[in-house]
Amino acid sequence: MLGDVLGLTKWQALAYHDLVGSPSLDAPELGRRLGIEPGDALDVLRALERHGLATRQSADDSRFQAAPPEIALGALLAQRKQEIQAAQAELIELEAEFRRSSALRPATDVVDVVRGAEAVRQRITQLQLGARETVESFTKPPVFVMGADENTAEDQAVARGVRYRVVIDREFLDAGLLRVDDVAAAIEQGEDVRFSERVPIKLFIIDHRLAFVPIQTLGEAAGADGTEGVAPDLVGALVIHPSGLLDALIALFESVWRDATPFPVPGEEEEPSGLDPQDGRILALMLAGLTDQSVANQLGLSLRTVQRRVKVLMGIAGVSTRIQLGWYAARKGWI
Repeated sequence: MLGDVLGLTKWQALAYHDLVGSPSLDAPELGRRLGIEPGDALDVLRALERHGLATRQSADDSRFQAAPPEIALGALLAQRKQEIQAAQAELIELEAEFRRSSALRPATDVVDVVRGAEAVRQRITQLQLGARETVESFTKPPVFVMGADENTAEDQAVARGVRYRVVIDREFLDAGLLRVDDVAAAIEQGEDVRFSERVPIKLFIIDHRLAFVPIQTLGEAAGADGTEGVAPDLVGALVIHPSGLLDALIALFESVWRDATPFPVPGEEEEPSGLDPQDGRILALMLAGLTDQSVANQLGLSLRTVQRRVKVLMGIAGVSTRIQLGWYAARKGWI
């Protein structure tokens, strides 16, 4: 970690750690410790010397010793801090210049096109890492660029305090493309997650200042045997700058978010009725709109088990319909 911040290579960072824990080392000794050739080890030691992190012994200039970390690393960190402050000042100037030039954009230039799956993936990551306050998104199948498990930028943004509001197409759960444990984990980390029967488009809105709309075009092509087939997906995205179109997308998100179903989390407090945790999960998924079969698939249960447990819960609540069960569960804090 420290090596990354200071701009050291992997071998330089490892070598400095070894030097700190040793009175002194020469190239062959360091090479054996790192599993590299003595010549490569000598290059690493010389690089540390140039960085001011290592010095040669006066009695034997083939042996190197670590410079005091507080002094050597402190100087490098101070230099990096100054560089970062200068970069931040330049960023502010560039952002102001960008806003001025954006105001002069003609109406036809409020939309940029990103072409290719790799470019789309990079831009999604970049936008999330650059988010300052909010990210709102629509998620719907099919997944053609980046799966939830690959979107590490989302975790980093949430950890920085960026608020995520996500509306997920219920088909993700019905088809088993998303596990309820993953949804619960996202909520635990601080995300707001809701489900909708139908999500209109794939969408990311960053800080209400930019929208990103991934798109996929399917082209028809003849197969190798002459039959009709589907050509490889043509993946791209639209970047929407401040405009009436961006305002419309923000309004669309708010409308779908308002009507979407929050993901119910079973209550943590123990109920006098002795509600089983498994029953709490069944209730949560049922109230999220999943079918009994989808609930069974998500929890690894049989369909008959889910249906039987729902009947038991209705008996405990003293109700005759599932709607009444949902009302009772919410009133009693089961979800």
